[in-house]
Amino acid sequence: MKTTNINSSLKSIGNVSLKILLSAMLLAVISISTSVVAFAQVRSLEPVARGDGGWCSRYVGSVVQIDKGEAELLMIGDSITHAWDNAGKKVWAKYYESRKPVNLGISGDQTQHVLWRLDHLPLHKVKPKAAVVMIGTNNIGSSLTPKETADGIKAIVDRLQKQFPEIKVVVLHVFPRDEKPDGKLRKKVDEINSYLPDLFKSYKNVKLLDINKVFLDENNVLPKSIMPDGLHPNEAGYELWAKAIEPTLVEIFGK
Repeated sequence: MKTTNINSSLKSIGNVSLKILLSAMLLAVISISTSVVAFAQVRSLEPVARGDGGWCSRYVGSVVQIDKGEAELLMIGDSITHAWDNAGKKVWAKYYESRKPVNLGISGDQTQHVLWRLDHLPLHKVKPKAAVVMIGTNNIGSSLTPKETADGIKAIVDRLQKQFPEIKVVVLHVFPRDEKPDGKLRKKVDEINSYLPDLFKSYKNVKLLDINKVFLDENNVLPKSIMPDGLHPNEAGYELWAKAIEPTLVEIFGK
């Protein structure tokens, strides 16, 4: 990673604590070493940073937010979670702003990148009540198998429970991909999801939710009116997502 990427990231967030600066420096060092490793060579359970400036900036921003000590709801994932800041912005404000949320979604992330971030965030500063985890769709674009991806999701939950023994973790089935149910990526996502019930059946404080049907029509087709690119929800899709998990969050936070 170029030094200018770190500098621009820090300038964009203004004054930060020494700990945050050290975190950014650590990221720079690790990114240099990991940028030469191909995605296909990284396993789902091995924490690793990414080497691009946009990722660095997003990570540092989350460090700043958590360092303030106000985070009761962690939303963890990849671009689908990241885009709560964009396509889902109005829905986010409607459902989550009062719950002191932190958006820990970064576009392009796989399970191993989330693990690295959880290991390098000042989580000791906060005591979140809940975390919503929706990750795994990017893993299937590499050499990682659906089973390895599911194991990576489990590793993320294990990290959260180790850090916060009382946290309630909502694990979402990976959202459907491809317009048609026989699509290659849809089948891989379905296989990932097939492993999750057994992986979490004995976990306390973990609720596995399959809300995928709210996105699909009666023929299991993924409408462009919900996910125009067959992957990312639009505003209507985020509204469906929020409504589907709201009963579970009400159990945790109250209305």
